[in-house]
Amino acid sequence: MIRPKKKLVLENGMEFYGTLFGADCRKVCEIVFNTSVVGYQEILSDPSYAGQIVVMTYPLIGNYGITDEDFESRVPFVEGLVVRECCDTPSNFRFTRTLEEELEEHGIPCISGPDTRKLTKVIRDAGRPRAAIVEAEMPVEEALKLIAAAPARQSLVPRVSCRKRWLTRTANHLYNVVAVDCGIKHSILRMLSARGCNVTIVPYNTDAASIMAFNPDGILFSNGPDSAPDVPEVVKLFEELKGRRPICGIGLGHEIIGTAYGAKAEWMGCGIHGDHPVRELDGGRINTAVMNQSYCFRSVEGTGLTPTHVTVPEGYIVGFENKEDRIFSVQFHLEAAPGPQDNRHLLDKFISMMEEDKNA
Repeated sequence: MIRPKKKLVLENGMEFYGTLFGADCRKVCEIVFNTSVVGYQEILSDPSYAGQIVVMTYPLIGNYGITDEDFESRVPFVEGLVVRECCDTPSNFRFTRTLEEELEEHGIPCISGPDTRKLTKVIRDAGRPRAAIVEAEMPVEEALKLIAAAPARQSLVPRVSCRKRWLTRTANHLYNVVAVDCGIKHSILRMLSARGCNVTIVPYNTDAASIMAFNPDGILFSNGPDSAPDVPEVVKLFEELKGRRPICGIGLGHEIIGTAYGAKAEWMGCGIHGDHPVRELDGGRINTAVMNQSYCFRSVEGTGLTPTHVTVPEGYIVGFENKEDRIFSVQFHLEAAPGPQDNRHLLDKFISMMEEDKNA
């Protein structure tokens, strides 16, 4: 099969050539890299990557195909993919389609062949530059005009959040949880179900009265794209719910909680996307966490929040709590899909908070 030639053009004029793997279309948006060695399907379907081209640093992608049970959302949300080498002959007894078939079905272009190590270093130094996936013969000047003409980045939470509430149910449930959907991953719901939780997933712009009408034992603010200033309505929602029920935050939910308490999130440039070591301050244990963050908290002094986790070696605060308000949140993905699964036990803390609240 002869594949069309494509290229990736960054807003600084650098060009990276490769061949098409996926949908034959143009894309212009910001670009990030991910350092995970497994889990490309989970990354493709993670709503936190909405509106972005993702560069995979692991050199071979597609070798175990796509499996229906492993999606983290109803559809993939990435805009484009860049890999060193794509495999279109997967070996996996569970796979239901190839990576290329999935990309083609959802209109996602992929470039196979660029030097992803060099590209990652460029993105690392530039922050989150905008880029275009275009035909290889397009003059760089024309590609730069496309990038310059692209609309400014808008809030993506309205795009990835559900439109209507929906439910997950488990037999003989113990707790009722309301999850505010800013781009929730399905693995979080599966973990809550395994711990005896019925979950009601509601849109990000649901009001506090409607949430309390479900009489939840606990409330979860999910992961998602954007940062807390992009969703002031969700920050306000948290402020109205604070102290009324145990609350857990993950990813964007963590940023929302920190912002509501008065902590200031700082932009990290290229951010952390992929596996990263995190230290639990209670005991000093170091775990590997799956992260997807572009903002961080360097301090929560004077906010009423107590740090629980920090990154190694940077010392960014990626976990905190307020025991009086029954609040606990982390910047990284508790469900760790893709793995490792070092931090899954932390969701038990949310379960314990709900149990204590019910028995109070």
